[in-house]
Amino acid sequence: MLKRLTLFLLTALVALSALNGCGYNQIQKNEEAVFAAWADVEATYQRRTDLIPNLVETVKGYASHEKETLQAVTNARASIGKTQINTGDLANPAALQKYQQAQGALSGALSRLLVVAERYPDLKANQNFLDLQHQLEGTENRINVARQRYNKAVQIFNGSIRTFPNNLTNNYLLNLERKEPFKAEAGAEKAPKIKF
Repeated sequence: MLKRLTLFLLTALVALSALNGCGYNQIQKNEEAVFAAWADVEATYQRRTDLIPNLVETVKGYASHEKETLQAVTNARASIGKTQINTGDLANPAALQKYQQAQGALSGALSRLLVVAERYPDLKANQNFLDLQHQLEGTENRINVARQRYNKAVQIFNGSIRTFPNNLTNNYLLNLERKEPFKAEAGAEKAPKIKF
């Protein structure tokens, strides 16, 4: 009886150490890091979305006849709310591209809004506008950093499920799919043209 128990415990110990060596736990940690990095991306986008109504209202006070530009910002912000992505869609390139396009439309509308602001010297001198503009600039930088961290987490995760022996663990136990990184939007290689 003691011999069987010892053999069972020894087998269990070997099995546990084999599971640890096969990358099972590390793959799980890497996937959680991807989800956390994605949550950071969403949080920075949400910060930008929350700032926009304040910016629009400030600009409206000075540039009420620039209705088209203000409407474009409002519409782009509304489309963001309709375009959601969850962690299950991070392996779906089409869903991620649709999300990126909605965020890109908002970025473009904000750029046009800032050009409108250049036309109104009183608006540029308004402290509220300047504060909001600085917050938006900071948010855009945060979005970029969050995207970079997400892409790094995706790179680590994708590498962990594709390299030996972790690929065996993934293929036979987990069946996790590669995650999609953020990619540059079409036309991003060209500098935007701003005309006054």
